[in-house]
Amino acid sequence: MARSIEEPRNARSRRSRLALLRAARELVEEQGVAATTMAAVAERAGVSRRAVYLHFASRADLMSQMFGYVNEAEDLEGRFAPIGDAPDAVAALELFARRHAEFMPRILAVSRAVEREAGRDPDAAEPWQTVLYWRSELNRALIRRLDEEGVLAPGWTVDTAADMLLALISNEVTGTLLDDRGWTPEQIGDHMALLLRSTFVAHG
Repeated sequence: MARSIEEPRNARSRRSRLALLRAARELVEEQGVAATTMAAVAERAGVSRRAVYLHFASRADLMSQMFGYVNEAEDLEGRFAPIGDAPDAVAALELFARRHAEFMPRILAVSRAVEREAGRDPDAAEPWQTVLYWRSELNRALIRRLDEEGVLAPGWTVDTAADMLLALISNEVTGTLLDDRGWTPEQIGDHMALLLRSTFVAHG
C-alpha cells in the first residue's frame, strides 16, 4: 500500500517540477531573465511560491536546471549523437553544421535572453558559462579530430580554430541569418557546412 501511494506522489512531483521548468522557460523567452522571479514562475505554473522552493533551492538553481530541461525537451543529445559516428572528421564537421542549424532556432530565444543578462545577473551567468563550456568542448573535439586526421587547414591551431568556430555558431550569427536575413534553418545548415569546410579543412 505504501508503495502504491508513493508512486503517484512521485509522478505528481515530476509533473509539478516539469511545469515549473516549462513556466520558467516561457517567462525567459517572453519577458527576459529579470522578469523570471520565483514568484512569477509560481504564478505562471499555477502553484504557490513555496511549491517552487520545494523543487529548486534558489532562483539560480531554477535557472541552471532550466537549461537542462530545454536541452532534454529539444533532444540535444539525440540530435548531436550521430556526429560521433561520422566516418571522418570532415563529414562530422558538416553534419555538425546542419544539426546545429536545426537545433538553434528551437532554443535561440531562451539562449539569447540568458546571454543578454549574463554580465549583470549572477543567476544567468552560471548557466550561460555552462552553455559556452559545452559548446567549446564540442567545437574542440571536432577540430581536434580534423587535426588528428591530418586535414586541419594550414594557419590554424586546435585552439584558434575552436575559438573561431565558437564565434561562427554564436547566437548573434544565427539570429542575424534567421531574423534579419530571413534564412531557413536548412539554408543556414548548408551554407555553414560549406563555410566550415572551406575554412578549416586543408585543400589539395
